[in-house]
Amino acid sequence: MKLARSIRPVASLPVRFEFPPSGGKAAGRSCTRSFRRIAWCTAFAWACTSGAAMAQGDANAAANADAARDASKTNEAAAADTGKAAASETGFWGRDQMFGDMGGLRPWLGKYGVSFALTETSELLGNLRGGLARGAAYEGVTTAAVQLDTEKAFGLPGGQFNVSALQIHGGNFSGDKLGTLNTASGIEADNSTRLWELWYQQSFLNKRVDVKIGQQSIDQEFIASTYSALFINTMFGWPALPTYDMPSGGPAYPLSALGVRVRGQITPSLTALAGVFDGDPLGNNPNNRSGTNFNLHNGTLFIGELQYAINQPADGDTAPAASTAGGGLPGTYKIGVWYNNGRFADQRYDSNGVSLASPASTGVAASHRGDYSFYAVADQMIWRPNPGEARSLGVFARVMGAPGDRNLVSVAANLGVVLKAPFAGRDNDSAGLALTYIKIGSHAHGIDQDNLAFSGGPYGVRTSETALEATYQYQIAPWWMLQADAQYTFNAGAGQNPNDPTKPLRNTFVVGLRTNITF
Repeated sequence: MKLARSIRPVASLPVRFEFPPSGGKAAGRSCTRSFRRIAWCTAFAWACTSGAAMAQGDANAAANADAARDASKTNEAAAADTGKAAASETGFWGRDQMFGDMGGLRPWLGKYGVSFALTETSELLGNLRGGLARGAAYEGVTTAAVQLDTEKAFGLPGGQFNVSALQIHGGNFSGDKLGTLNTASGIEADNSTRLWELWYQQSFLNKRVDVKIGQQSIDQEFIASTYSALFINTMFGWPALPTYDMPSGGPAYPLSALGVRVRGQITPSLTALAGVFDGDPLGNNPNNRSGTNFNLHNGTLFIGELQYAINQPADGDTAPAASTAGGGLPGTYKIGVWYNNGRFADQRYDSNGVSLASPASTGVAASHRGDYSFYAVADQMIWRPNPGEARSLGVFARVMGAPGDRNLVSVAANLGVVLKAPFAGRDNDSAGLALTYIKIGSHAHGIDQDNLAFSGGPYGVRTSETALEATYQYQIAPWWMLQADAQYTFNAGAGQNPNDPTKPLRNTFVVGLRTNITF
């Protein structure tokens, strides 16, 4: 859940059920009406949203002679005809997108460098125990994107233009039902239709260096884990530490910020990324819900990352069980750091060094110059019975730390295991088990102790929170995935009820179902 949730100016309209204390016809009618509302919301989102999901790919090298250009065009035409035939042969349930080639529209646009698609992610999550309230809610997001290959469009090699948008709908499940820091869903955000990313990327030196400039969501490239992306809990995507410590949660879904990112391949195995972005994506207009504020007035965020990859598949080999150099198991290891040069309020003391909980305090928090964090990420396949099979077992780990005086979260970590192709004939299914952990910063912990002492109690003192998630993703068709999920949170709210610190918050148990359709 993005911090944008906590400052939204308009209340969301969640579609939810309440678990009744006892059965009866009234309860049955209530659940039936809720299911109908969910169905209508989903149908409306799919019908009213159009666009595309981003199709990634680098531009091909420019041809140097007319004969080469002619040969390239001939090959493209042949590939397009082959693609049409393949789509026709595989039929509705075998195609990559639900709408297929749209009567030849996709391959025709592809010849001019335009790629597009459309995805809808919808889910129903229910809290069975603990938290703020028992109940369920529907949440969804439609993602549309268009990308232009400048070489195919007008002969400029190595260029890509990208624009994407989000239509976010449904309820605020974690805020209304849970009260946890490890929020249950990575698609939770303010209901809105908004611009997401708008950037241009240009590659140089035979694609060894590329520069991206424009409105960017940095969670698409930085602090990212491949294996953790399977899981539904927010913190397996954009982690807890930047979510709670960066202004407005940082330039990550559903937000983005103006900036420049440079990527360079130092060696075949070592890649460096560096970026400079606006320090607060909502800073100049917190109420902006369209994603068009284009802020450059609230400090600067610097971020850098080194990526080391081992035993990677050969270029162009994207099969699930692609062979690797030397037959070893593939892995990726990353280290990074970010720094924001803005000013950050102390979590415990005022400008005179007195606890903010004290009646003698001025109420004005001490100010710190800058904020920063170091992090490390690892993705490693540890077992594969046969290089020609899709079945494999992989693990991931991610850990990061930040100063405890100016941040709510000082340490965040997650780790897990993912089994791909768990059953014979289910090559595109995945099963996973993962754990995510949040430690409260020393000064945020201290202010709770001070409040407890000055008030005489009771008062919840925040320490840490841990969530465990088990999930199974089932492929119905190449364009349709269904995912069952269960999450249990220990020491919910890190030991404090966010609605009333004097009351306890029981551990939560969430179950849910997510569906993802590529149109």
